[in-house]
Amino acid sequence: MTSPFDLSGKVALVTGGNSGIGLGMADALAAHGAAVAIWGTNEAKNDAAVAQVARHGRPVVAFRCDVGDQSQVQAAFAATVGALGRVDACFANAGVAGAAPSFLEMTAEEWHRVLRVNLDGAFYTCQEAVRHMVERGGGGSIVVTTSGASVQGQPRGQHYGASKAGVVAMMKGIAVEHARHGIRANAVLDRHADDRTGAGVVEVPGTGAHPDPGAAVGGRQRLRRHRRVPGQRRVRLPHRGHVRDRRRLPDLLTTIF
Repeated sequence: MTSPFDLSGKVALVTGGNSGIGLGMADALAAHGAAVAIWGTNEAKNDAAVAQVARHGRPVVAFRCDVGDQSQVQAAFAATVGALGRVDACFANAGVAGAAPSFLEMTAEEWHRVLRVNLDGAFYTCQEAVRHMVERGGGGSIVVTTSGASVQGQPRGQHYGASKAGVVAMMKGIAVEHARHGIRANAVLDRHADDRTGAGVVEVPGTGAHPDPGAAVGGRQRLRRHRRVPGQRRVRLPHRGHVRDRRRLPDLLTTIF
């Protein structure tokens, strides 16, 4: 059966794209025709991810980038545009897990270690992507990876939950402010993902993803409450189930692309 999604000519950036959910995103996007840029801090894993994703025959590049460092994000984004020409979609997925002995024993260092990557890193990444999309025109898509911890209490992981709730709030603000530029913003909320951050557990074959409730938090709300941009589609996603396999992300990702 021919896929209804064709991302030929599109360029997608996936942070934390060398393993787990991010690798599933990169693989699914390339499978549907997109050129892909992968950012990660582990160069060996970056190389392995490029080899895996490149089997789809699309351009794939990888750059070492610590998203918690704004200067590295700026440099990596410039390198991405230099290599692939543009960025049509940015998947701010890079993140780290957080766990303290207890909330009372959580140190300031541990708190900032998690927010530095999960919230500050998402901010730096999305800001560069939105700036690029506004300047070149033509719209684009911003996607952040959040977590059930953003809406449910996580003992000993209050910093992780706060960081993931923060990216949802940021995403909604981006959606409202930049709809006029044709920029869409969504959040993917996973519950169980086989992800090496340890924050959750996705497994990803083929197609047929069933995103968790809130998988496109903010995207639908923005389209309903604000004037639709010409050519923009209303997206209706399932309200039950989980993304059970990392390779089943194509339907979800290409729909919100």
